[in-house]
Amino acid sequence: MVARAYTVAFQGVEARPVEVQCAVAPGLPAFSVVGLPDKAVSEARDRVRSALSTMAIALPSKRITINLSPADLPKEGSHFDLPIALALLAAIEIIPADTVAETIALGELSLDGTLVPVVGALPAAMTAAAEQRTLLCPQASGAEAAWVEAATVIGAASLADVVRHYTGQVPIPPAQPGEITSPVQVKDLRDVKGQERAKRALEIAAAGRHHILMVGTPGSGKSMLAARLPGILPPLTPDEALQTSMIQSLCGLIEEGGINRTRPFREPHHTASMAAIVGGGRRAKPGEISLAHNGVLFLDEFPEFNRMVLETLRQPIESGEVMIARANAHVKYPSRFMLVAAANPCKCGYLTDPARACSRAPICGEDYIGRISGPLMDRFDLRVEVPPVAFSDLDLPANGEGTTDIGTRVADARALQKDRYADYPTLLQNADAEGEVLEQVARPDSDSRELLMRAAERFGLTARGYHRVLRVARTIADLDAAPDIRRSDVAEALSFRLAGAA
Repeated sequence: MVARAYTVAFQGVEARPVEVQCAVAPGLPAFSVVGLPDKAVSEARDRVRSALSTMAIALPSKRITINLSPADLPKEGSHFDLPIALALLAAIEIIPADTVAETIALGELSLDGTLVPVVGALPAAMTAAAEQRTLLCPQASGAEAAWVEAATVIGAASLADVVRHYTGQVPIPPAQPGEITSPVQVKDLRDVKGQERAKRALEIAAAGRHHILMVGTPGSGKSMLAARLPGILPPLTPDEALQTSMIQSLCGLIEEGGINRTRPFREPHHTASMAAIVGGGRRAKPGEISLAHNGVLFLDEFPEFNRMVLETLRQPIESGEVMIARANAHVKYPSRFMLVAAANPCKCGYLTDPARACSRAPICGEDYIGRISGPLMDRFDLRVEVPPVAFSDLDLPANGEGTTDIGTRVADARALQKDRYADYPTLLQNADAEGEVLEQVARPDSDSRELLMRAAERFGLTARGYHRVLRVARTIADLDAAPDIRRSDVAEALSFRLAGAA
C-alpha cells in the first residue's frame, strides 16, 4: 500500500504543501527518498531509522520508497523528518493512515526520537489553516505556530508521543500561543541636546513612513537620534505583527513562541554583503530589508556601503517587496521598511569646520557624498543636516518634548492615515500613496501649488521628488490634524527636500 503524510516546502514566506508518499514493496531491503531532496532531506532516512529503533520498531525487510510530491519542487531542510516518519509508520500500519492524512507535519528527529524545533512553524500553520488540516510540530515550536487562530496545533516532544497520540493512548492537548514579548526599554529623545530640526524631521518621517538621510560631522548625534526612533513609532498592528513574525520565524528569531509587537529596528554594518542586506544565499533566505519589514532599516556610514548593495535598495523602496532570483526558483519577500541613513559630510568628517577639515576640502565632500547615486538620493523624502552641538548646550538639563509627547502625535497622525486609506488595502501610510489617490489626498491650494512649482523649476525637482514633497506635506498637515495641505506645510516639506541637494 501507499501511505500519505503532508508537510510544507518554503518559498519565501510562502509554505507550499508537499505530499509525502511512502510505498513498502517486495524486493531487496532499501530505504530511498526521491522528489528533489537536498542533503538534509536525504539524510532523514538515517535519523528516522534510528528513532524507530529506539522505540523497538523494526523496519520490514522490503524496499521502502519515499516520494516527495510535487517532484519538481526543491525540498530543503530537516523538517521533513517527522512527515517521512509518519508516512512510514502509516504504511506499516502502526498508526492510522486516515488520521495522518489529515495532518501537516514538520519537525527534525534526533537519533533517540526526540523532536527538535525547526524554523518556519508560523508560515506552516498558515498553510495548515488554509488546507483545513491539523499542524503537528515539535513541542518547542507549538507556541509560535499557535498564534494562527484558525489552525489546530499539536506540539509533541518525541516521536513516541506522536505514536501514542495517533493510537489514542495519550492524546496531546492543542498548543497555546506564547506570551507577547515585552518591549525593551526605549531611549528618550529628550536625552538629545539641541538638534531640534533633526528631531522634527524624525517625527515627520515616523508619522508618514518617509525615508530620511541625516548628514553631519562625527559625534553630532546622528546615531543617537536614530536609536531613539523606535520609541516614537506606534506598535505593530495584529496583521503587521503576524507578517513580521512569519519572516522572523523563517530565520529562527522568535524566542519561546513569543510575538513581538515592537517594530523591527535593523542596523547592519556597512561591511555586510548583498545577500545579508537584500537576501539570498544557497537557500535564498530573507535579508535585512525583509527583517525590517514594517519597521526601520538604519544604515550608518551610508556611503561606506558597497555601491552595488546600495543600488539594489532602489527597487524594494518603491515596490515594498524584493524578488530573489535563483536558477531553480524565484523567491519573493516583503520589504516595506522605513530607510534611515546617516553619513558624514566627507571622508574625514569635518568638511564644515575650517579648522579641522582636510586639505582636499571641499572636493572630498563632493567625492564622498557622490558615492550615493542621484536616483538613490532622489528616493529620500527628507534630508537634514545635523550640525555639531555646542559644548555649552551639553551642560544644559534635558528639556523640550520627549519620546512620549512626540510618539502621541505620531500615533494620532497614523490613525488619520489608517482611516484615510481604509478602502485601499495596499496603502498604509502617506508614503504609499501614489497616482489618483495621491492627487485626492494631497491636493495643494493655489498658493501652495505656486510655491511648489517655483521650487520645482528653480531646483530641478524630478517628478518623483515633486510627488514626495506632496506626501511629506500631507504628513505635516496630519501632525497638525489639518484637513488640507497649507502653504506652510509645502514650505516645510521643501526645506527638508532641498537640504543638502546638489
